[in-house]
Amino acid sequence: MQRWRGTQAAPGGWGRAVTTIGVFDGVHRGHQQIIGHAVKRAGELGVRSVVVTFDPHPAEVVRPGSHPAVLTEPARKAELIEALGVDVLCVIPFTAEYSRLEPEEFVHDALVEHLHTALVVVGENFRFGHRQAGDVELLTRLGRTFGFAVEGAPLVADEGTVFSSTYIRSCVDAGDVVAAARALGRPHRLEGVVVRGDQRGRELGFPTANLLVPARSAVPADGIYAAWLNRDRDGARLPAAVSIGTNPTFSGKERRVEAFVLDFEGDLYGERVSLDFADRLREQRVYQGIEPLIAQIAEDVEQTRDVLRNGPMQA
Repeated sequence: MQRWRGTQAAPGGWGRAVTTIGVFDGVHRGHQQIIGHAVKRAGELGVRSVVVTFDPHPAEVVRPGSHPAVLTEPARKAELIEALGVDVLCVIPFTAEYSRLEPEEFVHDALVEHLHTALVVVGENFRFGHRQAGDVELLTRLGRTFGFAVEGAPLVADEGTVFSSTYIRSCVDAGDVVAAARALGRPHRLEGVVVRGDQRGRELGFPTANLLVPARSAVPADGIYAAWLNRDRDGARLPAAVSIGTNPTFSGKERRVEAFVLDFEGDLYGERVSLDFADRLREQRVYQGIEPLIAQIAEDVEQTRDVLRNGPMQA
């Protein structure tokens, strides 16, 4: 997959393309259907498929400080999009000036002049242009003017719930990583670098990897989780019991993500790792003494084994 920074990166002699447009944070099942349809239609038409997305999130530019929690870091999002068979990922730098483009200007500049779009595939709730004034109906009219077709893809839903990035963020924020995984089509992933913590887990007999995660990451609600820890270094996938919270038994103040990797002896400090969440085991609790806490952690570890072996408790 080619990766372009801005539509102006399209090379000379670039032919026609099937284009789809969106932020695509999470690359969830709804996104997968839209992008997959674009790839399929590109194959049928004998042209290339292009995914157009934006960086930073448009919300942060239009309403500074309102950037939603990030479900997929840029590199991860690119990997997921590439896995869908896309030919080109075009990331448009989203600026205040760009946000003021009227729908007609965006279409002419991006889709017609640079990408030579033959067909646009978007979700039926797609909005674009200044103040999101454009919709699928306007895009279709502009397509008739500029010579491209438009196909709207239906939204993906389960039992009446439409899968969207906003819905998935709400699931993660509530700690319902099972529902989030159902909408994503895979476990919710949190990435970070392992840094040194208080070493308290080691003193308790359960040494943990303390993850430093990007500031806007979608971190699940406080609690104890069963997860898989993935090492970037060698691709290993290791079972882990994960604690998210402030360590209330020790009157902690700083919210942390700490993973106890089962049956592992080694040093993860400085490594970039990720956590794929399987299920939430319980909420954070305050224990009156060390022994009850150690007993609970041992129980959490066994429950983690069971969940990772047999599937989520809520399934």
